Amino acid sequence: MAGAATASPAFPEAPILTDWPLRPWLLAGLLGLAGLLIHLFSNGEIESPIRAAMAAFVLFGALAAAFTLDRENWREPAIFSGAVGLLMAALAGYAVAFYEARANTPFAFAAGVLAVVLAVPLFQARFHRMRLMTPYAAIHFHVWTDAVSAGGALLFTGIAWAVLLMLAALFVLLQIDLLENLLGRGWFAWTVSGIAFGAALGVLRNQLKVIGTLQAVVLLVLSLLAVPLAFALVLFLLATALSGPEVLWSATASATPILLVSAAGAFVLAHAIVRQDDAAASSSLVMRIAGLALVIGILPLSAFAAASMIVRVTQHGLTPERLWGLAAIVVACAVGVGCWVAVIRGRWNGWPAAFRRATFELVLFTFALAILLALPILDFGRIATASQIERLTSGEVDAERFDFSALRWDFGNAGRAALTRLAASGDPRIAGAARQALAQKQRPFRVRDEAAVERRQRRANLRIQSGDPRLRAAVEAYIDAQPWECVRTCTALDLGPSAKGRRIALVQGDRVEQLVLQADGIVASLPPPLPPRRVQTGDEPRVEVRPFDGRQIYVDGRPIGEPFK
Repeated sequence: MAGAATASPAFPEAPILTDWPLRPWLLAGLLGLAGLLIHLFSNGEIESPIRAAMAAFVLFGALAAAFTLDRENWREPAIFSGAVGLLMAALAGYAVAFYEARANTPFAFAAGVLAVVLAVPLFQARFHRMRLMTPYAAIHFHVWTDAVSAGGALLFTGIAWAVLLMLAALFVLLQIDLLENLLGRGWFAWTVSGIAFGAALGVLRNQLKVIGTLQAVVLLVLSLLAVPLAFALVLFLLATALSGPEVLWSATASATPILLVSAAGAFVLAHAIVRQDDAAASSSLVMRIAGLALVIGILPLSAFAAASMIVRVTQHGLTPERLWGLAAIVVACAVGVGCWVAVIRGRWNGWPAAFRRATFELVLFTFALAILLALPILDFGRIATASQIERLTSGEVDAERFDFSALRWDFGNAGRAALTRLAASGDPRIAGAARQALAQKQRPFRVRDEAAVERRQRRANLRIQSGDPRLRAAVEAYIDAQPWECVRTCTALDLGPSAKGRRIALVQGDRVEQLVLQADGIVASLPPPLPPRRVQTGDEPRVEVRPFDGRQIYVDGRPIGEPFK
């Protein structure tokens, strides 16, 4: 019956959205309008902080309203959706405005998205009213029904687009290309996507009984994966104990993300077994043992991820990305410790209930940490820059192995300020490399953490025919910053002063590249010589040979490149 409350089979006492026949139409209109506004605000780009803020406000505010709005209770969802929109608008505007000034602003924005994702089911479960007394079953129900609803709405949106593309192709056969042209317009695509997603989401949110049943089926299917994962996890931990954890980070540079993803998978599948309460939990002994193994295995996986990260930091120092990785490790280790405390407190019979309570507390901890990381309070670029400069100035890493380009491009204003200070260093190698990095107009392509071996090899290939230490340091810094230079034997020739600075010829095989050492100590590449100019000639041109006073580079007695003065 329209307007009747839909009670969840999981927890009848919890407030659930009422059936609302207008919900599909309302959400279709709301998200369709949101899609149109997002296109108008973004205008195909997000370089403007104001445009980015307006687009984020509409996107996240509309989505929050779509998942929380109800006919019987619309004021609180409206306030919540507005707060979500304002938060994400501020984060989006800040991320765009300070994209180059602060390191990894997209990570901070992603932390804000995570906070919103966690906040929605908490709000739906009335956490703002019941605080720590909020039933875990309510949160569990909303997390999974939101996931199923969003997945179903996305699937429907994809199907709707497939139908539209098919119809457009059919009309093209009749030489009617109106629909095809509309599908290529950004405003139409955003609007149609919003309408399709909103309509599907509204229908699904009106069918919470069906979704509750579907949720149980999804958890049942996921629980089937828990047994092989638990078995593999036990074997992995035993093998690691026998071989030593060093094999993890010596085998691959991606040990940390692999371990964190495995820990997250174990956490999700453990919840697929314990469900929202003891009545709904799997009664199978095998499943119960598998769930316990997964819960216990989260902490060792997180500890190995932390050890792997410590090894990388010890070897290469802190970077903004590694600091974000450490934040994820903190969450994973907190979850692992919470799981062990739950198992110890609950023992065999009570660990599922203790695990659910620990999950509720860990969700609040993760939400608070995500908010902290999303706000511009901690400057990871400044922290990482201090770590890298300490490694360089203490002699832990020499100038040849130090990645000056990373400070220029990955550490924000803190890294560039440090480069400016290094450019005035008394060490010509450090000063030259810092000036060369500051002069870069785009980030040189390089594989992460590649610099050490390949830069040393290219340095070994370089021969410099000059006794000027300033020129030698500047040329070496230029070679370090250009990973395509001196991959085989090359020679740098000092050609003497010119109007633009001291000219240098870099000879590699039969190729000559013209460089110049500028007054600021930076080596720059000169444009290649222009082809000879074409001149107008008469019917009977006078052709003559005139003497030319210049120089020519010779390699093994053969002239290379163009002559020069």
